[in-house]
Amino acid sequence: MAGEYGYTGDILMVDLSTRNINKLATAEYAEAWVGGRGIAARIYWDEVPPHIGAFDPENSLIFITGPLAGVAGLAGSRWQVCGRSPATDPETFCHSNLGGRWGAKLKSAGFDGIVVRGEAESPVYLLVEDGRAELKDASHLWGRGAAEVREIVKGELGGSIGVVATGIAGENGVVFANLLADDDSSGSGGLGAVMGRKRLKAIAVRGRRRATVTDPARLEELRKLIGRMGSGSPIPMVVNPGVKPFICYGCSRGCVRSVYRARGGRKGKVMCQSGLFYQSRPAEDFSQPRGRVTSVMEWDEVAFAANRLCDDYGLDTNALEVIINWLTSCYQSGIVDEKDTGLPLSKVGSLEFIETLVRQISLRQGFGDLLARGSSRAAKEIGGEAARVLEGYTIRAGQDTAYDPRLYLITGLLYAMETRQPIQQLHEVFNPLLSWLLTTYGLPGSYATGKVIRDMASRFWGSEEAADFSTYDGKALAARMIQDRQYAYECLILCNFAWPLMLVEGSPDHVGDPAVESMVLSAVTGREVGEEGLYRIGERVFNLQRAIHAREGRAGRERDVLPETFHTQPLQADHFNPGCLVPGKGGEPISRKGEVVDRVEFERMKDEYYALRGWDVASGLQRKSRLRELGLGFVAEELTQCKLVVDDR
Repeated sequence: MAGEYGYTGDILMVDLSTRNINKLATAEYAEAWVGGRGIAARIYWDEVPPHIGAFDPENSLIFITGPLAGVAGLAGSRWQVCGRSPATDPETFCHSNLGGRWGAKLKSAGFDGIVVRGEAESPVYLLVEDGRAELKDASHLWGRGAAEVREIVKGELGGSIGVVATGIAGENGVVFANLLADDDSSGSGGLGAVMGRKRLKAIAVRGRRRATVTDPARLEELRKLIGRMGSGSPIPMVVNPGVKPFICYGCSRGCVRSVYRARGGRKGKVMCQSGLFYQSRPAEDFSQPRGRVTSVMEWDEVAFAANRLCDDYGLDTNALEVIINWLTSCYQSGIVDEKDTGLPLSKVGSLEFIETLVRQISLRQGFGDLLARGSSRAAKEIGGEAARVLEGYTIRAGQDTAYDPRLYLITGLLYAMETRQPIQQLHEVFNPLLSWLLTTYGLPGSYATGKVIRDMASRFWGSEEAADFSTYDGKALAARMIQDRQYAYECLILCNFAWPLMLVEGSPDHVGDPAVESMVLSAVTGREVGEEGLYRIGERVFNLQRAIHAREGRAGRERDVLPETFHTQPLQADHFNPGCLVPGKGGEPISRKGEVVDRVEFERMKDEYYALRGWDVASGLQRKSRLRELGLGFVAEELTQCKLVVDDR
């Protein structure tokens, strides 16, 4: 299997301290873990001691692809970077998920992944080409922005080379520093800071290997089936002046990802939160007739410049948006001022402000040094009301509160079980409900009626009750199914703008087929697992990550919580849903404006969720028997030594 269909057969192992470069056979991991987050989590469990810090040389930085990378027409060429993150509290295993084409280029260079350990004595970059790798001097790249480094390396090695780099923020250990790759693909989760502390400025990849599949004819049939069904995604395409759609490698459909050309000729990616984080965003009112929804996302010159600044310096715009909103509220409340911070807080929204803020944080100058530690640590340092103000803006790893648990209910459990914003899981809740909202407001061409949503919930979330947001019933099972499915996707690795096929145009009932993904895996690798088998893999990976977090200090029920504000502060509005409308009983619209996450009901959901997982309900700890059933006996034994597992013999 590994080394023939879907895999190159090798994972590159690089030790920056010793400069040793070796190979690890992908076959050791592919059967149980498939690829992506699964292989990364298993390597991390084996390689990274539980008590080291994110910036310690022993931390491994894992660049990983899935078996579908490089295969056309599947939206499966995404890739991940995993490792212990300085952005989480406590520091623990984290990941970033990137698009573009770098992952496919890594496969063409002859490797399924790269594991980087140690710390270089001086700046280096890694060149990987046609199954070979070498470390090269990067002193001329140090102190330069990530986008600039990408262009310098391409100038030196040729435009066909794929480059991922960390920026100046990563060099200086800003805890929410990101990575930037080809096509302006960015990876958050603080792993750009880990890359910078290792003095690994960039990784350049190139090769001539082509992806092979075990059953090309069957795969072509599946491509046609997927095309006939259609994605049914409610996310609108962008048609604003100066914006052109961009399609990642291996995707035939495209999404909201676009390229913007500024007035001066500079161009770059604009997409979702990163394109919108630094501009006024009035709530979209879908109740007003407007034909095809095409203008939800609009960009201007300042917003584009802010996005490019963050990409080049290497800052996570999600975390930076939280900081800007929090600072604005603190400034308006008199908690901080311009003199103390050295920031032009009265000019938030201007180019002057964002340039000053990004520079101060990235270079760790003045007040920026405090902000570089992350919003949570900064709020604690300032003290007083600052921490309370911050609570309304963030749930995990300093990232913003998307798809509010007070509105969507299921997302509360999804947030509670993760150490960072689980955006792929959140989208599985939001996307079909946005389709329902468009249908409720009568937009032409929309088809997600209350009945369609109930049928979809029954097929994908386990019950019709899961789509009734007047009750907490059915939400625990929905959360478990979403997690298992999305973890399986992050092993393959599938783009969640295209998958799952939940609501589709090309079927009589408009409900998709969750078995297609396992069929695709079979056609590519020859491995028959079926729908349930694929979700079993996702469950195994989810439980391994749960165990990793447990041994690194995030164990049990008391850590599976939401910030207090979601239990006490009533919901006021939602950007995409100003009326806070969701389906209620029978799919009829109800508003959750003014609601909170009921504390008793949330704990009841957790009870049900733990039972469905086979964990101990009282403590939230995993059970030995369940871990062994999932093929995680080695995890059970180690957690037993740490007293982080329930022995139910």
